[in-house]
Amino acid sequence: MLAACSGGGTSSSLGTRPYLLPNSGSGSGSPIKHIVLVIQENRSFNNLFATFPGATGATVGKELVHGKTKRITLSEVPLEDKKDLIHSYTGFLTAYNGGKMNGFNLIRRLLSSSPEGKEPYEYVRPSDVVPYWTLASTYALANAMFTTQGSESFPAHQDLIRGGTAIDSTESLIDDIPNVNESWGCDSPSTSKTSLITIQLQLRKRAGPFPCTKDFPGSGSSYLTLRDLFDAASPAISWKYYAPALGDRGGIWSAFDVIYPVRYGPEWTANVISPQATILTDISGGNLAQMSWVVPDNEDSDHPGSGSDDGPSWVASIVNAIGESQYWNSTAIIVVWDDWGGFYDPVVPLCASGSPCRDNQGGPGFRVPMLVIAPYSTVGQGSKGGYISNEAYSFGSTIRFIEDTFGLGRLGTTDETTNSIGPESGSQGGDMLDYNQSPRQFQPIGSKYSRSHFLHEKPSRLPVDTE
Repeated sequence: MLAACSGGGTSSSLGTRPYLLPNSGSGSGSPIKHIVLVIQENRSFNNLFATFPGATGATVGKELVHGKTKRITLSEVPLEDKKDLIHSYTGFLTAYNGGKMNGFNLIRRLLSSSPEGKEPYEYVRPSDVVPYWTLASTYALANAMFTTQGSESFPAHQDLIRGGTAIDSTESLIDDIPNVNESWGCDSPSTSKTSLITIQLQLRKRAGPFPCTKDFPGSGSSYLTLRDLFDAASPAISWKYYAPALGDRGGIWSAFDVIYPVRYGPEWTANVISPQATILTDISGGNLAQMSWVVPDNEDSDHPGSGSDDGPSWVASIVNAIGESQYWNSTAIIVVWDDWGGFYDPVVPLCASGSPCRDNQGGPGFRVPMLVIAPYSTVGQGSKGGYISNEAYSFGSTIRFIEDTFGLGRLGTTDETTNSIGPESGSQGGDMLDYNQSPRQFQPIGSKYSRSHFLHEKPSRLPVDTE
């Protein structure tokens, strides 16, 4: 299916789903008691894992030239290659081309409007991402993980705290917001407006509300996040969101800055933690929350154009800190990349059934990598035990897994229409963790830069992304 799928089909009308009130819960009996979601930036699956053994990758892609599909050889490039490509919804539609996956060369540049040509057709040389390949070879790699929308980082970071961006029954947030170099979310300049996509798939640029839930329909009362479920549980589920400080400009993707009661309540200082490297000392100090999100500094993010190769070491430092701590036997680490970054991928987006589909919120988007590292990561046939999952997953799959792990209710977004990565809910999928196996012993992950490097790293004061 992954090697041969092409267009067709529609998924359920996600924008019309009612939102559910949080249900209290004290846990599901899962051996996982802590979840750490590490969010990296702007890489398609093929860009990082094109030649990974057993994965669906390509070193030859498809381009559209004068109306005909032609083959194009992908270039192997360094991780720190300074390309920053268009990855907006319109760019997605151009590349997707009705499921033919051959229009990447026709994506228009932002300023000149000339086509990007061969630039999207590249993949990172494996020697630059050894920690990622080691993790994939040892634990679980998702071969069919798709973003919730064919869009940019702003909605993706919202999807990773709630599973969707619908602000009412007919419209969802999509693409970037302007003027984000200094601040964004509730801290945005007063003239800032979001962009929307309607359930008729009409793109409404800068036609949405100010990017703060107090200005959403109903003052954001239906725009619930996992934070609402955590706080309503009995006992409450502890959570922290590690991100660069807003004043460092790198904080523009601090997703809870959109959530008014968090931004202007006590949780902004108690639960939203800067600098982001504090996760390392919280682990060693025995202060790991039950749920943690981790957003990197620009230089540690894998973002194209950052000119840095720190990302794989940053992720390895978090994994090693947990693996060598008291938390290893009870923790699942999920590593995802927030969007496709404009890079080529050969696999048409799939819905939960494993069939090609489109929904009414501009999704699913292109494939991105996801690694699941845990003592209960499913053991595969590789020499190190690595497992490759071919089940169709999305960002909603991580939300569903978190809800089920802690015995919570549903938010009523894509958590209801996607497969969980774990076995708790009994849904299709759930193959990346196996609770029937004995906990796996942790082996440290080698990397170029050490934990100390990140603890002493000065903030780049650059935005993690500008789209």
